[in-house]
Amino acid sequence: MGLGNLSTRQKVALAMTVPTSFVLLYLLFRRRSQGAKQLGNVTGRGAEMNQIQNEDGQKLKNNGDVVNKSSPEDTEKHDAKCLPEQRVTETVSQKPIQRKSDVAAEIKKTLKERIMIMDGGMGTMIQGHKFDEAAFRGEEFKDHSKPLKGNNDLLSLTKPEVIYQIHKDYLEAGADFVETNTFSGTSIAQADYAMEHLAYRLNKCSAELARRAVDDVTRETGVKRYVAGALGPTNRTLSISPSVEQPEYRNITFDELVKAYQEQARGLLDGGSDILMVETIFDTLNSKAALYAIQELFETDYQEVPVFVSGTIVDKSGRTLSGQTGDAFVVSVSHARPICLGLNCALGATEMRPFIENIGLNTSAYVLCYPNAGLPNTFGDYDETPEMMAGHLSGFARDGLVNIVGGCCGTTPTHIRAIAEAVKPFKPRIPPADIHPEAMMLSGLEPMIVGKHTLFVNIGERCNVAGSRKFAKLITNGQYEEALSIAKAQVEAGAQVLDINMDEGMLDGVKAMTKFVNLVSSEPDICKVPLCIDSSKFAVIEAGLKCTQGKCIVNSISLKEGEEDFLKKAQTIKRHGAAVVVMAFDETGQATESDRKVEICTRSYNLLVHKVGFNPNDIIFDPNILTIATGMEEHNEYGINFIEATKMIKSTLPGARISGGLSNLSFSFRGKGVIREAMHSVFLYHAIKAGMDMGIVNAGALPLYDDIDPKLLRLCEDLLWNKDPEATEKLLEFAETVGKGGKKATEDLSWRNESVESRLAHSLVKGIDKFVVEDTEEARQNTDLYPRPLNVIEGPLMKGMSVVGDLFGAGKMFLPQVIKSARVMKKAVGHLLPFLEKEKQERREQALLDGIVLEEDDAGSGTVVIATVKGDVHDIGKNIVAVVLGCNNYKVIDLGVMTPCDKILQTAIEQKADIVGLSGLITPSLDEMIHVAKEMERLGFKLPLLIGGATTSKTHTAVKIAPCYSQPTIHVLDASKSVVVCSSLMDEGQKEELMEDINEEYDEIREEHYDSLKVCKHSLMVWEPMHPVFIFDG
Repeated sequence: MGLGNLSTRQKVALAMTVPTSFVLLYLLFRRRSQGAKQLGNVTGRGAEMNQIQNEDGQKLKNNGDVVNKSSPEDTEKHDAKCLPEQRVTETVSQKPIQRKSDVAAEIKKTLKERIMIMDGGMGTMIQGHKFDEAAFRGEEFKDHSKPLKGNNDLLSLTKPEVIYQIHKDYLEAGADFVETNTFSGTSIAQADYAMEHLAYRLNKCSAELARRAVDDVTRETGVKRYVAGALGPTNRTLSISPSVEQPEYRNITFDELVKAYQEQARGLLDGGSDILMVETIFDTLNSKAALYAIQELFETDYQEVPVFVSGTIVDKSGRTLSGQTGDAFVVSVSHARPICLGLNCALGATEMRPFIENIGLNTSAYVLCYPNAGLPNTFGDYDETPEMMAGHLSGFARDGLVNIVGGCCGTTPTHIRAIAEAVKPFKPRIPPADIHPEAMMLSGLEPMIVGKHTLFVNIGERCNVAGSRKFAKLITNGQYEEALSIAKAQVEAGAQVLDINMDEGMLDGVKAMTKFVNLVSSEPDICKVPLCIDSSKFAVIEAGLKCTQGKCIVNSISLKEGEEDFLKKAQTIKRHGAAVVVMAFDETGQATESDRKVEICTRSYNLLVHKVGFNPNDIIFDPNILTIATGMEEHNEYGINFIEATKMIKSTLPGARISGGLSNLSFSFRGKGVIREAMHSVFLYHAIKAGMDMGIVNAGALPLYDDIDPKLLRLCEDLLWNKDPEATEKLLEFAETVGKGGKKATEDLSWRNESVESRLAHSLVKGIDKFVVEDTEEARQNTDLYPRPLNVIEGPLMKGMSVVGDLFGAGKMFLPQVIKSARVMKKAVGHLLPFLEKEKQERREQALLDGIVLEEDDAGSGTVVIATVKGDVHDIGKNIVAVVLGCNNYKVIDLGVMTPCDKILQTAIEQKADIVGLSGLITPSLDEMIHVAKEMERLGFKLPLLIGGATTSKTHTAVKIAPCYSQPTIHVLDASKSVVVCSSLMDEGQKEELMEDINEEYDEIREEHYDSLKVCKHSLMVWEPMHPVFIFDG
């Protein structure tokens, strides 16, 4: 079959990922093609999938079965334990069989003394019996609806004495381990035969047969033997799409595989297996699902047993079918701490040698190796004699490459006897104590070592919907293929790790993360580097982990929800084999001071290392890079605090790394790329010296420290180290010189000749307070236009702040300028306050004359309760709102961060609030805002609800929050707009007009949103996937 239907990109991807022969094989099995036939070098011990489908869905006989001429005598007697009338419940585990706890110690002791022997091919021996359909069916399954020939695992039920004898023959030939006849023992593989309901029983009975053979030979010889419960790869793959046209599609999920592997492992353990062996791994992610399942069982229901892991290098490219190099494969599965790790199948010993040597150089586990009897010939047979194969493997043993050897496809007890004799004179490989001491090991398709001499690691930041407008637009528009170009550009620009974040209120984060990571897996130019799965929602993090075959980084977890939540998440991450970023948050909030950062990180470190068992080298701390140059004095030392905390953490917490999100530092100068990039470069220059190991950066936008304009460099240094109290002002002035043309702006007072309204607006936008008092007074004295002092606030001052809000929203103003504008506003309002108070007093006096007693009102323009919602520790935006509203004579009750819903609502009642405002920066905050809105509706609140924060949007508010609350629910773009909105809401006349406009706008947004969903739904391609069928011949 040709590759004519593939795009150029797909051809390149496949060619770079796996060797051509296996691309053809894989495409052959997943596409509806005619004249399918076996390709003999894709093999496996169980030979469970030896039938494929033609275009009409008919079963085609495997033409390449290997026939062993010297098969054992066929015995018809059934094992009593596996008789149909005494079948074990298929899906419910029985009480675990208690095994000796010293099995692992026994095996390790023997492995230090001699090279141990694995058995040979089960499928090879079964094929020698030439069983027909009736033999496979037996009496119990004679009326089964589907053909059963080729379902070798079923023979443990229908021909148990044959399977027992095969095990015994291998043991008597010298094998220390026999694998159970369960290569396709998962419900997933058995579904091809409509026998998925028998999965547990098949595994338990198969393990019991192997157990009986092992115990019999142990008694006869006095040499301890072991049962290795075999978990094969299944006939599905998590890392490769079965559809060329849909590279993001998978025909199996991680969770489905975990469930199937757990059922299989339960049967194997209940049947008496000493070892669990995850073998013939062509897709590392499949094996990670198996290892995840096994670890969960060990944590909950079963005594831990040794785990062996064996991958399959498909040809001389040195890669698995899913594209990983051998050393990347080792990194990806080593979190499970297998006692033995190695390779089997696909290759003969000669072809496998360089790859098994590479495995040994990259693992401290014992190395196992059981190759095929050479490569298959044109008829699918294996030509290497026992003597030839033994000669090859004796060379492995002589050179100290192996600890366990055996045979896979085409091998027989005669091969195993010859191999055992050949390796007997040689000492076993001595595993190194530590391959890369003090190094963090990561992997994509290729390994990555982060050691103490590694230069700073760039984590590409642009595949983040919260950090890249272009990427966010592509993802929200469903243009995932185009979004891949951003990922590729990041890697090409020098990103060594790729950060992926899908935290956007209008996205289904789990689906978006799953789809994009699956697409990344189809692009070897991208997925060659490790991924950083980034989300503030743990479900989204898990979704990313379940699609990642390499060892990635999780960003992030913290103690903000308490130790129990922290430990639970950490345990899950450890099962997936990922490194983890830990933020310097705890139950009381975000750490800003150096000592608090160190305190939280130390506590987290101790929990991870001593309670979860995390490798210290897999722990990365983010001590919070916070925004400087905000105009707020308390923020001036945030950069210093991070650097000082980094030094202390690196000196007191061995193995831990330091990372951070660099863009936070310069958020104040949003829209001024030259300034931001210079600030980042200066910060990294010093933070790296202090011990910062990695950071989320735009790898293509970091100027060299020495290339920064000298004046700008000095300003950035002064700003970072808080050397000059005027540093922010000076940098603002410099920022004006790097606009279009880069020419320095000159002072222009021509605006002083304009109207007072224009002058006030200019002062507010430019943050000039020199003339604001006299201009405000001039406006106040114009009683024709502004009869009351409040009219000046609501008129020219508010119009000026509206301009500020529009400019900030468009990215044409940045944070320090908004703070300056707020201070100018405060000065203007401060001038008017005495007149407002005098007016208020006059109203009271007049009321008294009229016989009316007015209550003392200190709320000014109104009372606003604002809070950062529960689960969120970010408050910079909320703090600005408080400043701006305070400047406008509002009484602001600021409840701080991580505020529970009940506290917000109780405070609103107690303080007789006029308005409630909710703020949040991370995506989970959106869900909490919805909860608050629902509670306000349930409790009958009548107050307007304002929604704000970086992660919020008008669309999310209209679609998700407003429908939950019948009172005014308004998204406020930024702090300056809050004054306009609050002022309108406090005036009944303006409120009605505002809400008419808001409701009309939100109705349109909702209609457009739901229409777009309909379009997406109807545009989806209707496609019936055909899962791949791999032919394994053991």
